[in-house]
Amino acid sequence: MAYTATVKLDGDSKTYRLSAAVKRYALLDLGFVKGRSGAFSLERSLDPTSPFQAAFKLKITVNADLNGFKMSTVTGNGTQRVNLFKNEAHPEAVEQLRFILQSLIDRDVLIEA
Repeated sequence: MAYTATVKLDGDSKTYRLSAAVKRYALLDLGFVKGRSGAFSLERSLDPTSPFQAAFKLKITVNADLNGFKMSTVTGNGTQRVNLFKNEAHPEAVEQLRFILQSLIDRDVLIEA
């Protein structure tokens, strides 16, 4: 999956774009980890009851130049992509996802396009 300017999660009606005002320090403050290549990555559990044994996770990676990103919802072990919005089967996970994405919007990391 390549870095892109806009991302739409599987099954979601909203599209997200990386903010032009994003700063490296804001990413680090929000829990992103800088990798060897300079890219920033974040993994968050979407299980509101237990952050350790997650059924689903949100994975976001921002490239080193801060002009592209990847975002996906995956299974707890991170190997397969998941559509949380299918059949409205996981309302708690969707609520947690919206909360995390809203915190990224509030900190000028993402913009809802």
